[in-house]
Amino acid sequence: MSGSEEPQQHSREDVARQVAASAGVRRSADGQVDVLGTIGGWRGLVEAIVPGLVFIVAFTVTMQLNAALIGALGVAAVFTVIRLVQRQPLTQALTGLGGVVICALFSRTTGEARGFYVPGFFTNIAYGAALMVSIFVKWPLMGLVFGFIRGEGLQWRSQRPRQRAYAIATWCIVAVFAARLAVQLPLYFAAANDAGALAALGSARLIMGVPLYAMGLWVAWMLSRPQGSDQKTAQASGE
Repeated sequence: MSGSEEPQQHSREDVARQVAASAGVRRSADGQVDVLGTIGGWRGLVEAIVPGLVFIVAFTVTMQLNAALIGALGVAAVFTVIRLVQRQPLTQALTGLGGVVICALFSRTTGEARGFYVPGFFTNIAYGAALMVSIFVKWPLMGLVFGFIRGEGLQWRSQRPRQRAYAIATWCIVAVFAARLAVQLPLYFAAANDAGALAALGSARLIMGVPLYAMGLWVAWMLSRPQGSDQKTAQASGE
């Protein structure tokens, strides 16, 4: 490697390492992907699910949009306050609170309960598109994330089997976002005239949210595990 190429390589590795760190994916002590830790543990799971659950239950029972929005915002705010009192990391709670606030604004602006779910559609489209672009430019995002967790760094990019495996892993996460849209968009449009469809949309959003993402992450990890001669390299790195 020439002198001019070495700084460029280090720069790429630094960027890739930052991307991997910002993804928040963790590795457990046994060398596997820590799915539960990645989503913030049981507490993170509760904080992600309960506000949406309160919203759909409150609206279904009362048919009052304001009551449902206040309930969802109140629960998210309580989670944030609890973390403040306990002096714990606020990132996930604040992210959840911010997400609920945005959803509430959409719903209040449109005057419809189904508007609560609109921001999620844009989020899924944006993430799915970004992942697809990463595959097409041959920098599959799950390769950046899993590569550093496994100790491969960017070495996998010079090995076609590994690059292909990480492309498949990234497609797996794309499938999560695509499945959400495929199931939830028809329910969203049906909810304009059908309260039952709104309840189904709320339930689908809960089930296909963090739980589906966690499952997709685990499947992506397993599909991208080194095979054959590649496995020796991974074992040497601590896989």
